[in-house]
Amino acid sequence: MAISIPTTSVSKDSSVFNSINSPKNNTQIYGSQLKFEDSQFKYLGLIKRNQGSLRLEASFAPTQVAPVKDMEKKQNDLNLFNDMRDRFLSFKRFKYLEKSDHYQKLANGQAPKFMVIACADSRVCPTSILGFEPGEAFVVRNVANLVPPFENGPTETNAALEFAVNALKVENLFIVGHSCCGGIQALMSMQDGEHSSVFIKDWVINGKQARTSTKAFAADLSFEQQCRHCEKESVNHSLVNLLSYPWIEERVRNGLLFIHGGYYDFINCTFEKWTLDYKGNGAQEDGKYAIKDRVFWS
Repeated sequence: MAISIPTTSVSKDSSVFNSINSPKNNTQIYGSQLKFEDSQFKYLGLIKRNQGSLRLEASFAPTQVAPVKDMEKKQNDLNLFNDMRDRFLSFKRFKYLEKSDHYQKLANGQAPKFMVIACADSRVCPTSILGFEPGEAFVVRNVANLVPPFENGPTETNAALEFAVNALKVENLFIVGHSCCGGIQALMSMQDGEHSSVFIKDWVINGKQARTSTKAFAADLSFEQQCRHCEKESVNHSLVNLLSYPWIEERVRNGLLFIHGGYYDFINCTFEKWTLDYKGNGAQEDGKYAIKDRVFWS
């Protein structure tokens, strides 16, 4: 619904002008008092001076009032940031100030033990699930927690890997997959030989080897079961892809860096973790590496 404000003529010595400025009849537009000051007249209309008295002829174009739904949405957006502010202030009071010495050390630099590669899915934040504190994990998140092979060229993921391994000297690379992954579903939905300009499909094609092995191993299973299998299989293929980076393979071979996989099932709230058993003598005949130290947390 729209409200139209009609054209108004106001004289400084008129009863209309006095009525507007009287305490009893203050006019408000969107919660702000309407003020008539000489410096603002130029925005309201034409100023005329006749016989020492100031006369204003103000024309107002019809004003559109935002629909109720739009105003409610803006209020909801404001509430979201109010909640965010409260969470930040809570963090500052109960964590930052209570551990101020720790945060002062972090101001001088970081030395995380882990680099975590996780999915961008909002349901699987690794710092919340695994309890990492600030400074403990260098984290990069992308669709379907994929690591492209070295020969595919630069991406934000391998740029982060390069910094974490060569500059921060992390000791552990940890790729974490999860249940109900939309990126894996997109990968498994692609037709053989399909080429697409869609960003998501162009990215998840980095997991095509996991898709191929899943189709071969789980051809008789339902699509949902195939996706679940591929969610774990893609983690293992990304672990192998990590070894295609010369500076990662060198540190792993020398025992300075360890590669781990993980899988978070947020439906049942369980977690699996395993470590790649790399001895520097290459993969097995099927192109896979052995794993060790598999654990299951439930």
